[in-house]
Amino acid sequence: MEHLARIPQDRIAVLIGKGGETRRMLEEACGATLEIDSKSGEVLADWGEESVDPIVRMKMPDVIVAIGRGLAPKRAVQLIQDEVSLKMYDIREWVGRQPNQTRRMRSRLIGRNGRIRSLIEEISRCEMAIYGSTVLVIGDEDGLALAAPAIEGILRGSEHSTILHGLEQDRKRQRLRSRRLESYEGYSTDESSTFETLVPGLAEARRRRERRFKDSQADSEDEEEVSSMLDLAGDEKIVYEEE
Repeated sequence: MEHLARIPQDRIAVLIGKGGETRRMLEEACGATLEIDSKSGEVLADWGEESVDPIVRMKMPDVIVAIGRGLAPKRAVQLIQDEVSLKMYDIREWVGRQPNQTRRMRSRLIGRNGRIRSLIEEISRCEMAIYGSTVLVIGDEDGLALAAPAIEGILRGSEHSTILHGLEQDRKRQRLRSRRLESYEGYSTDESSTFETLVPGLAEARRRRERRFKDSQADSEDEEEVSSMLDLAGDEKIVYEEE
């Protein structure tokens, strides 16, 4: 049995699910049998004898941690995918261990009627969970690159308006970089085909020229190679003149 993680007592029921439904869903997703200690909150995995994707095995502890830190199981299981990662913050590292300061910071991260959290999730396309003294966010590389500065800015005490404005600007810059990359790739892909259309046969003539100037010589006993070496293009000819 391999130890995966330890979750809080009040999240054990969520991990198991009604009639064990959530546990079975996780077992099917990762290919292991899960053992959950209802007293300690320890979660173990039996991977069996069949080969398991090493990425899934490596990321399964993050799935359990995400569920234990307040994320819905159906959202947490996305972490098994290669492109999805997890980032977690401890609010106490920013405001100290006073419970009232932790509650105040949780309220700032959530916002009135959950608006701040919803906007961060919408703009970054990440999933957030705020549980106890922790803030957890999952998403792809680009999404985390947007969400992380926003969350850290709020934890530092920045105003919501400043954070949201910066988040919008970061998204615009990210989109602009993406469009430039797509344009560059498109230009690089189309350039050779367009030039070939304008000057038909140029690529083949270049290959013949490179072949003729290479260091190695043709095998005189290989008729096909000799014929290829002496083959003339349509615009080439041999002219014999006296000196």
